[in-house]
Amino acid sequence: MKYSKYFFIFFLVFSLQSCSDFLDQEPGTQTSIDELLQHKKGVLQALTGLYSELEANVRGERFAVYADLQGGNIKFSPTSSGSNRGQISPPSNLEEVYAFDDLALTSNFKTFYDGSYDIINQANLILEYTPALKDATDAEKNQIIAEALTIRAYAHFLLSLVYSQEYKFTADASHLGIVYATASVKEGIQYPARKTVAETYSLIINDLETAIGSYASKSLLPGQVYSLFNRNNTKALLARVYLQKGDWNNAYATANDVIINSGVSLTSAADYVGQWTRTNLPVSEILLEFSVPIDSEGIVSSSMSQVYGYTTSTSYQKYVASDDLVNLYENNDLRKQLFLGVSLQTLVNGVLTPVNYNFTKKFQDNAGYVAFRLSEMYLIRAEAALKTNRAEVAMADINIIRARSNASLLTSTTNLEENILLERRKELCFEGHLFFDLVRHHKNVTRNDGCISSNCNMTYPSLKFVLPIPTFNTSLNPNLKQNDSY
Repeated sequence: MKYSKYFFIFFLVFSLQSCSDFLDQEPGTQTSIDELLQHKKGVLQALTGLYSELEANVRGERFAVYADLQGGNIKFSPTSSGSNRGQISPPSNLEEVYAFDDLALTSNFKTFYDGSYDIINQANLILEYTPALKDATDAEKNQIIAEALTIRAYAHFLLSLVYSQEYKFTADASHLGIVYATASVKEGIQYPARKTVAETYSLIINDLETAIGSYASKSLLPGQVYSLFNRNNTKALLARVYLQKGDWNNAYATANDVIINSGVSLTSAADYVGQWTRTNLPVSEILLEFSVPIDSEGIVSSSMSQVYGYTTSTSYQKYVASDDLVNLYENNDLRKQLFLGVSLQTLVNGVLTPVNYNFTKKFQDNAGYVAFRLSEMYLIRAEAALKTNRAEVAMADINIIRARSNASLLTSTTNLEENILLERRKELCFEGHLFFDLVRHHKNVTRNDGCISSNCNMTYPSLKFVLPIPTFNTSLNPNLKQNDSY
């Protein structure tokens, strides 16, 4: 813990966003980090800290709700106590984003942007020091490099989803992507420019393919296998990247590889609901769920329940399911049991009135952030099959997911693309997909139930479908071009 804290503080100084401060800190901190990363123990402590920062960045309220909130799966619960009891309002730290009107100067997502590049810089330092380790075998060094490369690619991919228009926004993906950092910031001030989206994806894919070829049999870090990157969940990430890119042949092949060769099976219908409600354990089909932070006494300091949790009628979190989502499920669909319906006092025409709300059961107690699970691979394979003229194959995969949920099976390939998108919304709700799915399908955003924004409906294409790069960063780096309309 001491090393992880030290490592994190160092990188706050050392990051891409604060390279001007680095001039004042060097050489003292540089000497310390050199000493830390000269040996395998120090590198592994650094890698542990890197996972901690990645987990915090994706589990944090902003990114954790972003795709579902913008897409229409989420609305807000009423204030539980005090003078504002019963009132419904968006949280102040997401108010502008929710309205599709974030501000570059005071961006709601500045901590996510900065945190992502801190993570990338940490990964790059590990990648630079690891090859020279004298107390690690080649297999151990390759494993460390594979995990660091995957984390670097993952962080860049998430940044591209939030700050770049989707891949098909221009015919050749020549529109602005992100800054892709492949070297650490160690001295001087650097002014990198944004890559195109085509270049961004090429770099992401190259990092992931290199990582997949470098993985050893297991991680050198302690902890559950499902909480660390490995060859199988890196392939799952690669399948998602290919999906987002619209590279259908590779998306199909990679998702199919994970389904067939990962050794993971779909959670059974009998266990599906119960497994989501277990404390401290993910569902059995998990490919990657980041471990929640636990202190030396075994106390969980933060989890997804701090975003979606419900304890009592006076103790609950801000985010609940919209009726737009809940009403999509058939009555016999097992997934409908994953909503906890409760009555909360809500101001209606100035009078406190009991109103029903639906909390998700996916993220109660000590729930971790679900990064990848096998259901998504079936849905990716289905969409890729359809896009490569194999509609019957696509329908079969959708029916595997629907049968597990006790939903009625599809009997026709008519409107299959819409049915795949619908199934993704129902199966992967609150797991960070909906808005990105809508945009890559060139769909409009329609938010009905519970929408209290001035922009409940947004038409594709929109310049507001990406967030502004924080002004601090564009002011620091004259080559960092701002997104249009900000």
